[in-house]
Amino acid sequence: MANTLRNCTIILICIASNLYLAKAQSIEANLELYANKYSPERIYIHYDKSAYSVGETIWFKVYMINEVVPADESKTLYIDWIDDKGNLVLHAVNPMVEGITAGQFEIPADYKGKSIHVRAYTKWMLNFDSAFLYNKEIPVLTRESTQADVKNKIIPTIRFFPEGGDIIAGIPNKIAFKANDQWGRPLKIKGTVINSQGKTQDNISTIHDGMGYFFLTPESGLTYTAKWKDEKGVEHNTELPKIKSDGATLQVEISGINRIFSVACSPGMISTMDSVYLVGTIYQHPAFKVARATGSGPIKGTIPTSGLPSGILTITLFDKNWKPLAERITYINNKEYSFQPEMEVQRWGLNKRARNEIKISVPDSLIANLSVSVTDAGIGTDSSSNIISHLMLSSELKGQVYNPAYYFSNNSDSASQHLDLVMLTHGWRRFKWDDIVSGKINPPLYAKDTSYITLSGKVLGVLPGQINRDAAVVLMVKQKDKAGQMILVPVESNGTFNDPATIIFDTAQVYYSFQKAKELKDASIQFMTERLPAPFLNPSNFYKPYGLAPDTTGNYRQFMLANEANSLAEMMKIKTLENVTVKSKGKSPTQLLDEKYSSGMFSGGDSYQFDLVNDPFASSALNIFTYLQGKVAGLQINTSGANPSMQWRGGSPQLYLDETAVDPSFVTSLNVSDVAYIKVFRPPFMGGFNGANGAIAIYTRRGGDVKPEPGKGLNSNKVFGYTLIKEFYSPNYAAFTQKNEQRDLRTTLYWNPSVITVPQKNQVVLSFYNNDVTGAFRVIIEGMTRDGKLAHIEQMME
Repeated sequence: MANTLRNCTIILICIASNLYLAKAQSIEANLELYANKYSPERIYIHYDKSAYSVGETIWFKVYMINEVVPADESKTLYIDWIDDKGNLVLHAVNPMVEGITAGQFEIPADYKGKSIHVRAYTKWMLNFDSAFLYNKEIPVLTRESTQADVKNKIIPTIRFFPEGGDIIAGIPNKIAFKANDQWGRPLKIKGTVINSQGKTQDNISTIHDGMGYFFLTPESGLTYTAKWKDEKGVEHNTELPKIKSDGATLQVEISGINRIFSVACSPGMISTMDSVYLVGTIYQHPAFKVARATGSGPIKGTIPTSGLPSGILTITLFDKNWKPLAERITYINNKEYSFQPEMEVQRWGLNKRARNEIKISVPDSLIANLSVSVTDAGIGTDSSSNIISHLMLSSELKGQVYNPAYYFSNNSDSASQHLDLVMLTHGWRRFKWDDIVSGKINPPLYAKDTSYITLSGKVLGVLPGQINRDAAVVLMVKQKDKAGQMILVPVESNGTFNDPATIIFDTAQVYYSFQKAKELKDASIQFMTERLPAPFLNPSNFYKPYGLAPDTTGNYRQFMLANEANSLAEMMKIKTLENVTVKSKGKSPTQLLDEKYSSGMFSGGDSYQFDLVNDPFASSALNIFTYLQGKVAGLQINTSGANPSMQWRGGSPQLYLDETAVDPSFVTSLNVSDVAYIKVFRPPFMGGFNGANGAIAIYTRRGGDVKPEPGKGLNSNKVFGYTLIKEFYSPNYAAFTQKNEQRDLRTTLYWNPSVITVPQKNQVVLSFYNNDVTGAFRVIIEGMTRDGKLAHIEQMME
């Protein structure tokens, strides 16, 4: 009988062990699946300086990573520039190349806010908690903000964070706390913890930046209160979180490069649960898993971390049914994530308008993409965050981390212990464990933008089944400062079309006409449907830091220089207007139309000109060709065939619609009532290709020339593409220009978002000129390698 019972026990243990292995393997597989399919991207933005005045340009460079490597799948980044009242100022769209892009934002000269909020994200990032989107509050300097700090009433608060998540009765609990004011600044506090019977349990006092911890073994039926004093000696009472009668605690200690975990279960839990499981994850990938029995006393173990990537290791405690009981995060810092560029000053130019040269060297084995900012050393700066501290820490946590750069500034044990306080006092959860355990992984709401936004659209006003296989749309694209182009794009059966070769920057006017599709004659087009609109704004969630920057003296200097520069710019405008003497006589309507519509090589010139706005007989013409028949000597127009033909001096003149080359069949569909002006250039026309036989430029009506009912002319839309990326202006005082005669008060001396090094060329020399007032410079270099290593150096030139 005894042997039978023993055999049954062994069989049950084997079955339980096999069930654990099967479930653990299932959870590990689900985690790996989730990590591979739902890995979130993280964004950091390097700005040329930390604060700005109205009228100035914010220059920036974006770095984006996925886990520990550049995020190269998403091709489009959205950046919302929001005023301090929550109104959207600009919804910018930037192309990403290997996880990198750059750009600029010009603060309007009439901007009234004290700050501007930056929110950056990809479409893929919208599948996750909005707390992990990039958010940054940039100070906008005013005369008032750069004076001494306004005396505000400090509102101190304290929050308690039981290690593992809950306070369990009858078990020693480690409870962390965080004290700060209403702007997130840390406060120093001290006090005691007492129970509802008035008995003191432990003393509390801050250890670092408003954070600390204490131990408590609570009794069931009692409540606990912290009695503490703030920096001004004012006493406060704050209740601790509620006590749970049953459960388990999870404590983690740092031991060199390893972590020691300790699990304690309440008696009630031990009586119902004979085992618990621990699972570790980093960047959502499984790192380890262990099973432990609950009835043999405290559960302890060592977690070796030397083989893990640097980042946040999440340790989760489960009961035997795989229900999460407690969770703790700890930071693994193996320091493999960084590389160290070197900067050498090769030419010093601290005098007025003197030239400077700096040489940047990167280890020869790396391919690096850097951004370099050189600013007046006397202006305000904020060194509390950088590319390393943000991408490796802040972007992985909910809530604001105060001065995150400190935790990567040295390798001391104290910095490591202080970083563990951050882990204890910040919430973190990328996914729901219930979904992982059950294998329920919902499909994402937004797919990744793995292709760039190209000229595309959708046909409206027709059912998909009505579109024939040969349907196509002719698109005439006119972009600023670019030659126009005509594109024939097939229309799919679902009404969509896309030309993958055409990427638009800024805006373009796109005219369209359907070919081989009579059923589409009354249809319209909605362009760029893949371009994401700005999500709902909730300004109450924006983090509002105290003040504008830690250095108010530097902010005042920056504001005064910017204010003087703006005043000089206004004076130059007035002076320029005073020096202009205008002598003119009245212009004919045709001359006014030519000034309004034509540009570049199309303006002026030897041509016949036709004003259709003031021609009462123009609308009676069947099309442009019948209108021009007999009006131009030597130009022969034949309209008898399916497509009109033209001859002039032995060849056909080139046709242009709004200065974009088109073919005769396209012009035929144009309604004469929609045309304002026509120029017929005598041969040869030098403004385009095939101009030996002259050219005919047709301009559609716009502005005040548009009739209230233009009829069914050629449809067009203003299409918004990627935000135009401009180049930072850096003066060259070695050459004479009129602009160099102005007083130079730039506070950003140099900005270069695209400094590239490769193994064969790992050194780059950069040159810039001083302004009229700066005696020392601050150089900040940040960057990322192709394999995801990060760099930040800050150096003074004085």
